Amino acid sequence: MNPKLTALFVAILAVVMFGRQFFHQVPVGHVGVASFFGEVLDHSYVEGPHFPVNPLLSWHDMDVREKSTKLPSIEVPTRDQLLTKIDLSIQYRLNAKMAPQIFRDTGDENQVIAIHMIPKVRSLLRELGTNINRAEDFFLEHTRDLLASEMQAGLSKFVAPHGIIIDTVLIRGINLPPVLAKAIEQKKEREQAGEREKAELERFRTEQQQQVAQAEAKRQAAEENAKTVKILADAKAYEIAAINAAASKNPAYVQLQALEALKKIAEDPSAKIYFMDGQSPQPLPLLHMGDQQ
Repeated sequence: MNPKLTALFVAILAVVMFGRQFFHQVPVGHVGVASFFGEVLDHSYVEGPHFPVNPLLSWHDMDVREKSTKLPSIEVPTRDQLLTKIDLSIQYRLNAKMAPQIFRDTGDENQVIAIHMIPKVRSLLRELGTNINRAEDFFLEHTRDLLASEMQAGLSKFVAPHGIIIDTVLIRGINLPPVLAKAIEQKKEREQAGEREKAELERFRTEQQQQVAQAEAKRQAAEENAKTVKILADAKAYEIAAINAAASKNPAYVQLQALEALKKIAEDPSAKIYFMDGQSPQPLPLLHMGDQQ
């Protein structure tokens, strides 16, 4: 058989058998790791198409995008020997430059997290808890901030050589021991009851002040009214005294007043005037009041 035909036949057969193996597409946000008969290659492949490649390579595409994982509650002891449950969220990503080493030393992403990150989180969190005096101190803002920052620093230092980059450590929740939570709840109820009593006392004090103010206003009004009555009485007494003085000095003044009274009586259609004595110098009523006795 012609050697050229043989070579062409082998080439065609290789293309038919391994055609797709000469091309590999690395997805977006991933990095390609290749192995050749069980040996991981030292260099990685960035996202995108790669052609031609060794058709005998085995591929594993690792996701290097940022992710967030929620850890189940971790019991953390404090110096008061109480256990507090803390919930954490960790934002992380794999180091793309270390992808071949990560896959060679540990495995895929799930294995890396399970082997290197989660056990260290538990260990580091319990270690940091021993520096906190009381369990209720977890509710202090500076305690939570310090715990999160030290967790991020310590965890980053440990997992960085294993190809994990820690972006943020977040404290999602803090569940105090039941006995302590009950004590805090009772304390809060007492404080709320005290606030209610204080508000009620303040309301009573305000009402009392309002009543005192109203009583004072009534007293001042009564005093002003009494002064007014006294002024009017004094004026009336002065008027009467003046009339009496005028009448004693001028008897005709009384008769003039009597005549004015008779005139007003006469203006009333229903009024009747009776003569006292037709032979008297003053036969009409009232007019005799000014006569000298």
